[in-house]
Amino acid sequence: MAERLQAAYGASERRTCAALRFPRASLRYVSRRDPQDALRVRLRDLAGSRFRYGYRRLHVLLRREGWDINHKRTYRLYAEEGLAMRSKTPRRHASSQTRATRPAAEAANRVWAMDFMSDALSDGRRFRVLTIVDAYTREGLAALADHRFTGDHVVRALEGIVAERGAPASVRVDNGPEFVGRSLDLWAYFNGVTLDFSRPGKPTDNAFIEAFNGRLRQECLDPNWFLCLDDARAKIEAWRSRYNREHPHSSLGYLAPEEFASKKAGENGPITAAEVS
Repeated sequence: MAERLQAAYGASERRTCAALRFPRASLRYVSRRDPQDALRVRLRDLAGSRFRYGYRRLHVLLRREGWDINHKRTYRLYAEEGLAMRSKTPRRHASSQTRATRPAAEAANRVWAMDFMSDALSDGRRFRVLTIVDAYTREGLAALADHRFTGDHVVRALEGIVAERGAPASVRVDNGPEFVGRSLDLWAYFNGVTLDFSRPGKPTDNAFIEAFNGRLRQECLDPNWFLCLDDARAKIEAWRSRYNREHPHSSLGYLAPEEFASKKAGENGPITAAEVS
């Protein structure tokens, strides 16, 4: 306002401030606050490479790198740099009823969840991805890509994980043909595993795998261009490994899945295959 009056009437700064009863010192004040250019650049870099992360997860990554800041400063810079993304809120219906929740997983390697995703190579050929997660630690146990899957393929994938971690108590799956066939049923019977099927048309019944698949879609499948199946396998596996090591998970106190699993193993001791079964 003072600048506009000076330009309109040709008045001096002193007369303008006297007319507005505004201190000249305030008009001439120049902030001495550190612009924190290095922090802003790093925040933009992290937001650019992890474009679905909000400020809280970005804050966790900055703290891991040694930036001594609190979440309020991260949020201020996040907003000033225009990095916020508005998520689309799903529509809810007043007449809908919620399903009785399943018992929560109480330890690592007790409850797994698995599902399929699909995508396409650069030449248009479709491929599918079998994803498996631990419902307690949120670790991505597998993300296997192939042109087609059968029940036998699913069993081989599970056996590879069981050889390293032991068998779970239950596996949450939908009603896809690969999961309702005889191969998986026999494997579950002989390994003492309960197959926990979701209701048809209710993806929220298997929310843990749906959340993992959403991250995989947003951060790997959508941004990347796959030249061949081997290229897709390499990129998906690299993303899974990075997700387990680095992804700050809000439900785990913003720890990465592997960090959370190591912390719990240190508190309670490792879960053995005998204890799981």
